[in-house]
Amino acid sequence: MASRTTGTAGTAGTAGRAGTAGAAGGRGTTTVRGARRPELRLPPLTPYEDDDGLEPDGDYDALDFREADLTGQDGAGARFMDCALTGCALDEATLRAARLLDTRLTGVRGVGTNLAGATLRDVELLDARLGGTQLHGAVLERVLIRGGKIDYLNLRRARLKDVVFESCVLVEPDFGGARLERVEFVDCALKQADLSAATLTDVDLRGAAPLELSRGVDRLSGAVISPAQLLDLAPVLAAELGVRVVG
Repeated sequence: MASRTTGTAGTAGTAGRAGTAGAAGGRGTTTVRGARRPELRLPPLTPYEDDDGLEPDGDYDALDFREADLTGQDGAGARFMDCALTGCALDEATLRAARLLDTRLTGVRGVGTNLAGATLRDVELLDARLGGTQLHGAVLERVLIRGGKIDYLNLRRARLKDVVFESCVLVEPDFGGARLERVEFVDCALKQADLSAATLTDVDLRGAAPLELSRGVDRLSGAVISPAQLLDLAPVLAAELGVRVVG
């Protein structure tokens, strides 16, 4: 069984950021609580060799999905526990309402992967190349997304708690109506993000470069940014407030 984090702040990108123990982070405070990262210790894994492919509501425990072609397969409602998915193709795979628990995904790739309403808990997503991934209405808790590039990530109305985006590129991610708590962006690019109607608590954006918002600059209460980022966002903030800047 993989070991879960027990409240230790993440080591990378959070040193010097998290408030003292017991400090109330979020809106109106000067501190931000760091995200708790997953700490996976996978058990010995059995190679995945199911020629019939994924099954809806399937149960996959301690399996090694290595270079598996899951294109177009239907694993809606399936449970993945203590699994490793390495170099797998996920194009148009249906994993709606699936549960990924204590699982590591490395080098997965695909366009149009459907994870709407899924639960990701104690998950690492490493060096992914994904486009148009559907995670609307999903629940992400203790998730590390490190490396790689994800285009048009749909996280509308999702719930993110203790999530770290590190050394990755996010192009036009949609956080519309989502709830983000203890979420960190560490050395990553956030391009044209949509935060409309989102709720942010202890969200650390200081490691996002560039930090570009297409919508929802008014939702930044509950987040922390750097002085340089404030200058970069000044035109967007002025437009939101209806302020005319005249030279």
